Amino acid sequence: MASSSSVELEAISAVEKELDRVINKFTEIKENAAAEINDVATLLEELMRALSKAEQEMTGSTINTGTQVDTDDPMADEADMQVEMEPSPPRLTDSQIAIITEALQKANEKLQRLSTNHKELHGAVSKVGKVIDRNFISDFTATTRTDALQDGENMMLLNKVMAKHYCRQGMDDVARLLIEESNMPEDMAREVFESESSFAEIYRIWKAIQQHNLKPALEWTARYSNELIAKNSSLEFKLHRLAFLQIISRGMSAQTEAIVYARNNFYKFVDRFESEIPNLMGCFIYLPLGIENSPYKHLISTEMWTEASYVFLKDACNTLGISKNSALSVVINAGCTALTALLAIKQVMQSRQVLNIWCGRDELPIEIDLDPEYRYHSIFACPILRQQTTEENPPKKLTCGHVISNDALHKLSNGHILKCPYCPVEQNADEAVRIYF
Repeated sequence: MASSSSVELEAISAVEKELDRVINKFTEIKENAAAEINDVATLLEELMRALSKAEQEMTGSTINTGTQVDTDDPMADEADMQVEMEPSPPRLTDSQIAIITEALQKANEKLQRLSTNHKELHGAVSKVGKVIDRNFISDFTATTRTDALQDGENMMLLNKVMAKHYCRQGMDDVARLLIEESNMPEDMAREVFESESSFAEIYRIWKAIQQHNLKPALEWTARYSNELIAKNSSLEFKLHRLAFLQIISRGMSAQTEAIVYARNNFYKFVDRFESEIPNLMGCFIYLPLGIENSPYKHLISTEMWTEASYVFLKDACNTLGISKNSALSVVINAGCTALTALLAIKQVMQSRQVLNIWCGRDELPIEIDLDPEYRYHSIFACPILRQQTTEENPPKKLTCGHVISNDALHKLSNGHILKCPYCPVEQNADEAVRIYF
């Protein structure tokens, strides 16, 4: 595990290094681009001024030659006709042409630099993807066992777990459709809805709290008040506190209602929350201004509702003895936690050509350290053979009280006689009994 962790850290470090380069490049280009764009804007303004001035000069210098021809002159008509038919073309001065040419040239150069910088940035971003591909495995199928889902019973168990997950989320119609299309047996389908009916109610109440509807939650806590008190839960107080604040948030018109609610519901929490109840009563001082404009505004924040909803989910599941997470979500989250380590060990096994160690086994080739929230029962590892027990190799308790694996029992026994490896008690190996954790 130490080697796989170091490999993982090196991979992360390599990607972070490339990301830092891209971020620095972004910052540099942003600063340069802002300066370049300002310069281009200034050049364009100068160009517009030069063109405007040239237009004014050419307009002012136009000569009406018809007024300068003597009408008594016999050549007048011919001259007038020549002026009208061949007007002199407007011309820019040399200085104006120089200004316009220089402005266009400089603007073009700056735009070319911006384009070049963008191309360099594109290359740096593309390099990050290559570094990720080089340091991390994108083919997660390397850690899967497709043979596990080829068995019809396993596939049906997977459908059952998925249907239970949908029931927990209140998506009964999706669960029924899955059961129907997978041809799930009737007894298994009945178990799906019966086992998750309690959590389905909890889930609906949890969603109601998030929508600031406290009535279902208060009714539920009233039913299980004694159980919550026995577990020293703060859920009931938190819900009543939110209900009180909902009333008092309506302003002076709700003052009497808030006082009555506090008297009827806070008396049983005086011993446990003696410091918080006086703070709630302090809200009455700020009723004319509004609680949202007082030092107590944090009590009506979104975070308080979020906290209450998750306290309800945790304490309600604990009270009813059910898991707050579905089996499907637990398996997926635990699998994501283990994925990095499994990919690392897969690379090592592939390089040493020992992939057959993994194939066809019911256990992983390495130990995965999961968070406590994913641990639901004790795991027994045989102290003699140093391996985890399985259904084929279950733990056995000896008559002296010590526990070893079934394989160790057979290896240590001499016929029917077994000497405990921990105490010198000799006993009959057949008297060892299987135990369950």
